Amino acid sequence: MTRRPRLPSWTASLTWKAAAFLAVICCALAALLGILVHVSVTDQTVREARERALSRLDEATDAFRVGGRLGPGASLDPPGLPASLRDLAVSGQRGTMVGSHHTHPTMWAAGPAAGGKALGVEIDYSQGARTIDGLDQAILGSSVLAIGATLLVGAFAVTRVTRRLHTTARVARKISAGDLDARVGDPRTRDPARHQDEVASVAGALDSMASSLQARILTEQRFTADVAHELRTPLTGLHAAAELLPPGRPTELVRDRVAALRTLTEDLLEISRLDARSERVDLDATWLAPVAERVVRASGTGTGAVTEVVVARDVCVVTDRRRLERVLGNLVANAHRHGGPPVELTVDGPVITVRDHGEGYPAYLVEHGPQRFRTEGGTKGHGLGLTIALGQAEILGARLLFANAPDGGALATLTLPYEEPV
Repeated sequence: MTRRPRLPSWTASLTWKAAAFLAVICCALAALLGILVHVSVTDQTVREARERALSRLDEATDAFRVGGRLGPGASLDPPGLPASLRDLAVSGQRGTMVGSHHTHPTMWAAGPAAGGKALGVEIDYSQGARTIDGLDQAILGSSVLAIGATLLVGAFAVTRVTRRLHTTARVARKISAGDLDARVGDPRTRDPARHQDEVASVAGALDSMASSLQARILTEQRFTADVAHELRTPLTGLHAAAELLPPGRPTELVRDRVAALRTLTEDLLEISRLDARSERVDLDATWLAPVAERVVRASGTGTGAVTEVVVARDVCVVTDRRRLERVLGNLVANAHRHGGPPVELTVDGPVITVRDHGEGYPAYLVEHGPQRFRTEGGTKGHGLGLTIALGQAEILGARLLFANAPDGGALATLTLPYEEPV
């Protein structure tokens, strides 16, 4: 199958398209006006030369009839007379034609004469030809100048518009990346009485949308934080009351549910802090292998067959150790809770992977990332652990990706910022 040739990427810009459109329009207008002027001036020049030639032909005809001198440029069957014009004269008609004689442009006029001959008159047409050539050059030069000036002015005007569009697009990308304080701030939108063009309308709509979105998100963040904060007090009382219950299976169930509620409340508070971007990192030089082993020990799974720590290459990175342990701990806990054994935690330089051998991550999670409390097809959801891990990784400046291994199982890859020592 033959592939169609593709244009360079820069031809997709609005500036290039507008410049090409202006160039085509200018060329078409210049060609149209040039043709009209050329045809008009050529007709006038030829008409004047024809009238002069016919006038000379009348004089030569009168002189020929009385047997007088024909005058300069007039003769019977002149050698340079075009054959078609001679045939016309011999047939008894008169006519004119632009031709050449001795490499010079010539206006010929011919009429019938006695004896089947043609009486021809030639007039120098060099001046008229030079006039037309000079006019064509002037039209071409002025068209080039006009097209160049139009392109410059058009490119300047279009560039101003595209620059504002690029600014609007850049702000939109910032907002989609989480910077809800970003605004276009187009000066045309600040004065309601000022006429707004389409770009200003788009910029104003984007700013309004960003403000509304920011207000709504802040309201949701405050609601989440307030709910989680208000739940801490009664949960503390419930926990204390549960400790006073007599031993038994019901007491164990109550304590387990209270502990789950406390964990959920702390997770909600942590997410509200992550959403508010109020967290600050405490950077320090940290070797990754000891951190991985400490996380596995703290998870209570050990380093045997259930959770295996593999150190391919240990490096020392500058990061927040507490947050790193939180990320790895959530990944390991999620692998044991939702995946299948064995779980492997691998350290390969600044890249740490956590893999299980279960059914893998759901498709929505691989494509869009973790979503809070979402469930798929009635299965158990992934809670807040992966959401917190992703938020803490962003604070560390790390990249956390979720995928499914080719031979089965979920695979989380954490890449920490690292510079090789010189």
